[in-house]
Amino acid sequence: MPQTTVNNKRITYEIRGEAHSPETVVLFLHGWGSFGRSFGRLLDTAGEKYLTLAPDLPGFGGSEEPDEAMGVDGFVDAALAFLAQWNPNKVILICHSYGGRMCIKLCARKKLPFAVEKIVLFDAAGILPHRSLGYHLKVKSYKLGKALLKPFPKLLEKFKASRGSADYNAASPVMRGCLVKAVNEDLEPLLPRISAPTLLIWGENDTATPLSDGKKMEKAIPDAGLVVIKGGSHFSFVDDMYTCDRAVRSFLEI
Repeated sequence: MPQTTVNNKRITYEIRGEAHSPETVVLFLHGWGSFGRSFGRLLDTAGEKYLTLAPDLPGFGGSEEPDEAMGVDGFVDAALAFLAQWNPNKVILICHSYGGRMCIKLCARKKLPFAVEKIVLFDAAGILPHRSLGYHLKVKSYKLGKALLKPFPKLLEKFKASRGSADYNAASPVMRGCLVKAVNEDLEPLLPRISAPTLLIWGENDTATPLSDGKKMEKAIPDAGLVVIKGGSHFSFVDDMYTCDRAVRSFLEI
């Protein structure tokens, strides 16, 4: 895989459509725990018409992780620094899950070095879920447990692992910090700032970012349409690549 350097860290990436002008670049942003090539044939589809780039985000795939935990804005800064090496005038964003968080944050910025022409969001994150009383009680219990076990590092680490999600437990300490910074941030108020035409593609049975999130995004983004993948999961583009590929081809006029 090709490699470059962003903020003195190695970034690996997929590239398609090298023969096309970098005037318009398609940038794929993957989900948490994934990597650029996870988008499969969608990379080749976009590459038929555009220079197409799919970096492994910092800390994922073949890319080095940051020196310290950073929030979504830090990942956006890294993506912009990566993209600046091609200096595009227009960008099409195709994002999944955590990449959707990055897209929302990026589009909310007042000044960008390029115009965002179109957006495709697969099962995007960013809507803060409703928190039940039971959830808040668990949070208080977790914080109390951490305080009590702070003098005992090994027990504290086991306690954190027993309460953490699969993504949290699989991550390094730095990446755990990145995840924590992201999951409690509600990006719903930023959605109306997305001015580019947006195609939302959602798995009907997505449990990580439920279909209700997609419906909220469709209402909040001024120019958005929603495609539901019947029986699809959080990885709708994997569950029904054919339908997703056709939708992207139509939307991007490929």
